[in-house]
Amino acid sequence: MTQLFRVGEIVNTQGIKGEVRVLTVTDFPEERFQPGSQLVVGQSAATAATPVTVESARPHKQFMLLKFVGIDSIKDAEPLKKQTLFVSDAEQGDLAEGEFYYRQIIGLTVLEEETGEELGTVREILSPGANDVWVVAKPGTPDLLLPYIPQVVRRVDLAAGKVYVELMEGMR
Repeated sequence: MTQLFRVGEIVNTQGIKGEVRVLTVTDFPEERFQPGSQLVVGQSAATAATPVTVESARPHKQFMLLKFVGIDSIKDAEPLKKQTLFVSDAEQGDLAEGEFYYRQIIGLTVLEEETGEELGTVREILSPGANDVWVVAKPGTPDLLLPYIPQVVRRVDLAAGKVYVELMEGMR
């Protein structure tokens, strides 16, 4: 079964030639919205059913302006307002060594590399600035915040579902 992942929200139309204004929610807007990209439009991943092909894309302020093949006027673009854009798992490209999709990391078990102590499970990933922060939850204890830096996150083993970390002084 094909999984769909949210990559943008169509917030409005732009001009009269069928462009739409998209608020992106992807780390790869240049890749996701390049001409020829296949996307799916809908209210939710469960109801997304309208496939679209990107004809052109350009950044504009905090948005991406997208033009889809066959959407050539404001009248054609109007029904797309307030819809969500999704990409199928088949359309997602491969990442470089050491790069991961958030969905691959969330749910992994975190272990202290040296002792093997289980620290919890990655619950969410925050992106506050310089580096991501992985929120590790363990019942009965406060969340552990791990910066995604090489000194802390030593190894990610997706096949085993484990992350090995070395906690710096004061992190507990």
